[in-house]
Amino acid sequence: MISISLCMIVKNEEEVIGRCLESVKDLVDEINIVDTGSTDKTKEIVSEFTDRIFDFEWIQNFAAARNFSFQQATKDYILWLDADDVFLEQDQEKLKQLKETLSPEVDAVSMIYNLGFDEDGNVSALLRRNRLAKRSKNFQWVGEVHEFLAVHGNIFQSDIAVSHLPLSHDVNRNIEIYRKMLDAGKEFTPRDMYYYANELADHGEYLEAIKKYEEFLETKQGWIEDNIRACFRIGDCYLELNEKDKAINAALRTFSYDLPRPEACCRIGFYYMEQNQNNEAIYWYKHALLHSKSVESSLSLQNPAFSTWLPHLQLCVLYDRLKDYKTAFMHNEMAGKYIPNSEKVLYNKKYFEKILFK
Repeated sequence: MISISLCMIVKNEEEVIGRCLESVKDLVDEINIVDTGSTDKTKEIVSEFTDRIFDFEWIQNFAAARNFSFQQATKDYILWLDADDVFLEQDQEKLKQLKETLSPEVDAVSMIYNLGFDEDGNVSALLRRNRLAKRSKNFQWVGEVHEFLAVHGNIFQSDIAVSHLPLSHDVNRNIEIYRKMLDAGKEFTPRDMYYYANELADHGEYLEAIKKYEEFLETKQGWIEDNIRACFRIGDCYLELNEKDKAINAALRTFSYDLPRPEACCRIGFYYMEQNQNNEAIYWYKHALLHSKSVESSLSLQNPAFSTWLPHLQLCVLYDRLKDYKTAFMHNEMAGKYIPNSEKVLYNKKYFEKILFK
């Protein structure tokens, strides 16, 4: 059985750090906490779980802090988490089984990262992260912000999920780091350009965000998933600027990188739906269901809604417009399999029962 060192970087995480460590304490053989300047009770709480607490002066560089945390590990493999991450009960059991059965030939293990949940508890945003790494490989973190763990070799894709359950977030932290990088004259990598554009968009600077996304795409050096996501974000920015034609062109632009993604199909479907071009909208929502791409192996951000309940719910509305009530009812029932407590689904169900089952 392999042994695992947990390595984390933290700062002022008193609200969540105990919850995180409680979910993983029985699954790891060592807990290493690197504190980057906490002024609350973070260290006090952490000390209830481990005495391996290290200080690291914050230098506006996440990769440097994470690499320092990895240097403290002494076990076979290194697991990393953020303070507002947890292993839910079912995933704790899966990690326990993985620890007992993982071949030492594996260099790294990727896990699903559940980033958001809807009101029914369904995952609304997820991706994959290389989460467990063999210590002897000395894998390094890269990037001052939005850092990533650069791994290679024999990588095992597990079905274990880490759930991100934040209570609060410093919304200005990342954009301030990028602006300090710019002020220092540091050259941005294509990855930096992409994530800086994301920060600009998140802060409502839509025109500047579009400009930076375009600069990123013009490099032709971006990862295909980031290229596609950049097109979607450009579309979002144009929607905020009430330029719908440009927004739909941004969705269509994703086709130059890969097969139509469910999200692109839903965006195009909604464009036609708003114009009451019902048959055209139906075509695209059906394709969202046909061209579903599994997130099980994707490192990019995904929203399962675009290939599950959302197209079905929109098809329900569209077929109702065409007075094809049986097909509309069927799609509402399909949507209900994913979001059974949705007010829209329940309302539609009563509506169709009055029409179909008088």
